[in-house]
Amino acid sequence: MISRRIACRSVAVLLAAVCVFPAEAAGATGAAAADPARPLAAAAEPAPPAAGPEAMLVPGVPPGPYQPWQTDTPDQVLPPTVYAPSTEEDAVEPRAATEGTYALVEYVPLGDAAAKVACSKRTGPYQRAVERWLKLRVDGKQSAADCRAVRAFQRQQRIKPAIGFAGPVTWARMQLLSARKNPNAAKKCPVRTYRIACVDLDRQVTWVQKGTKVVSGPVPMRSGRAGYRTRTGWHTIYWRHKNHWSTLYNNPMPYAQFFDGGQAFHAVYGSIYTTVGSMGCVNLTLADARTLWGALKKGDRVYVWGHRPGN
Repeated sequence: MISRRIACRSVAVLLAAVCVFPAEAAGATGAAAADPARPLAAAAEPAPPAAGPEAMLVPGVPPGPYQPWQTDTPDQVLPPTVYAPSTEEDAVEPRAATEGTYALVEYVPLGDAAAKVACSKRTGPYQRAVERWLKLRVDGKQSAADCRAVRAFQRQQRIKPAIGFAGPVTWARMQLLSARKNPNAAKKCPVRTYRIACVDLDRQVTWVQKGTKVVSGPVPMRSGRAGYRTRTGWHTIYWRHKNHWSTLYNNPMPYAQFFDGGQAFHAVYGSIYTTVGSMGCVNLTLADARTLWGALKKGDRVYVWGHRPGN
């Protein structure tokens, strides 16, 4: 009887530990107010994760500095207060990310994470897309052969845990690899003589092109979740703030480049592969946000199209 109670208590602790991230606590993921004097109650509440199998996934590797489960960088819900940063402020570079912050940690079912399975028997939310990419039989059902093929790809790309589950990180990595040679092969981003930041919501990648030449990227990104989607169409970068700070939740938004109201490109100090999207901004790793900062300037155009998968 005693051992049974201890076992139940251990399972309860495990569930509490691994279930907190997908919901993303409102205090950690809410939008940042533009005006410090604006009442907190006026801020929009975060949308819950979309229903479906993807919303039930958890990081397949235990929490650590590379994968904080309860923290995230919020986005602006309203346009920020625009001002000209001083030379001294712009001279300061945003703090570096903790080593391992952007590790490719796959999201897997809770049961697989708890049991530490070697090869998942479960059908992932990106099963068909992953099967198609690997040139397997596309039936949307996990098989032993599928698992072996997916696991081999995950090991090659250093995705952990490599258990053959077709999750969002595996899918995102495939999208990036496909886009690297010619991200605008489908010609969905308009070709102009001037620079355009192309934001592909379908594949969750972004790049900068001038004419037909890609001058930066493509790189992986995280766009807005259901209810807070990154707005499609033409936009213009109207304010750049290297050391932008969320006034509502007191969190950093490094290398922020605002292109539509409160929506901006900016870095996050956490995974960009979470199973729910941002609050509207285009989230990037610190290194990619820094590179994009050097590739764009105020007045440059941004073109957004598509639809974030799962939303």
